[in-house]
Amino acid sequence: MPDMTRQIFKVLTLNAIAAVGLKRLPPELFQIGQDMTDPDVVLVRSHNMHDMHIPESVIAIGRAGAGTNNIPVNRMNARGVPVFNTPGANANAVKELVLAGMLMASRNLIPALRFVDNLEGDDQTLHEQVEAGKKQFSGMELPGRTLGIVGLGKIGRLLADATLKLGMKVLGYDPKITVESAWSLSAEVQKAHQIEDLVRRSHFISLHVPLNDSTRHLIDHDLVACMQKNTILLNFSRDAIVDEDAILMGIENGTIKYYVCDFPSRKLQHQPAVITLPHLGASTQEAEENCAMMIADQIIDYVQNGNILHTVNFPDVTMERESPFRIAVANANVPNLLGQISTCMANAGLNIHNMVNKSRGEMAYTLVDTDNPVPAETITAIAGISGVLMVRYLPEPSFKANL
Repeated sequence: MPDMTRQIFKVLTLNAIAAVGLKRLPPELFQIGQDMTDPDVVLVRSHNMHDMHIPESVIAIGRAGAGTNNIPVNRMNARGVPVFNTPGANANAVKELVLAGMLMASRNLIPALRFVDNLEGDDQTLHEQVEAGKKQFSGMELPGRTLGIVGLGKIGRLLADATLKLGMKVLGYDPKITVESAWSLSAEVQKAHQIEDLVRRSHFISLHVPLNDSTRHLIDHDLVACMQKNTILLNFSRDAIVDEDAILMGIENGTIKYYVCDFPSRKLQHQPAVITLPHLGASTQEAEENCAMMIADQIIDYVQNGNILHTVNFPDVTMERESPFRIAVANANVPNLLGQISTCMANAGLNIHNMVNKSRGEMAYTLVDTDNPVPAETITAIAGISGVLMVRYLPEPSFKANL
């Protein structure tokens, strides 16, 4: 079991994390490096962690971004290690890139640029060629057109607001929309009850959903067949959200006018109706800094207080401290575990001052504040309960970071 009582936490950075974020990790509490042995925390952006050895000392992984496909989340579940991410921190950057993609496609800008780049001759010759050739790049304007947004998280909502202001009509589809998202969504966004309905009614379709078993190849041959002629499809979520064979078939039969995405592949390369960008969605200074600051604050609150907010594998659990003595327990979501934890504490004569317990899928997490210090043997007894994955004792630190 990792040493949960030490006050200096080692942080391994696998990618360059924006300095403005790392500076939020107080040196009194954190030691940061790229070659850290036995780290407590791993901070990562795009580095592939699936094939690397993750030391048993690790108690948290922080992804400075939203997607966590590069992290072995299931392996971390088995160890009770939360995998934090930063949903929404790069939302504006992605929104702006989607808008750029819509304009590139609607005005045929990429083939127009290629046309001009290949012109030869003097200025008079160029002028004559431009006047003769420009008609083939005639495009369309956005006002009055319908944008279908699949996924109404932070990015989807920002995109809806921006395109409504441009005079577009917006359809939204998200069967798992949160109450918070629903409240912040513009009343002008029309709700599509089925994705097929959205696809049929939209001139533009933009995808903003995470990649999981239910969304892999969400856009398949059947959905492409439902699209209008000359649909512009934009994917700034993940490559596997779409079936590339279905996309190419849709382009061939005229259903899809352009496919605009952030994920190059050999199959899509050199396709005239495909606009592929080199994964630029979060590549702005502002987005990188926002992600770094957000993940730093989450890590600080977790290591000091055990609070969990924005992970992909744990429930959100936060509790204000009302006592200087706290236990955090990560465990499998099975019956009677909470009762066994309480029994261990009662046997030690500990009075529970406050407690919160939540579950998410196969994982559960408990924070317990007690009125007295917790003996080491009690921590050991709780750790020995079948189904308990990690126990951390978090007496209130003498140094407390300002979040």
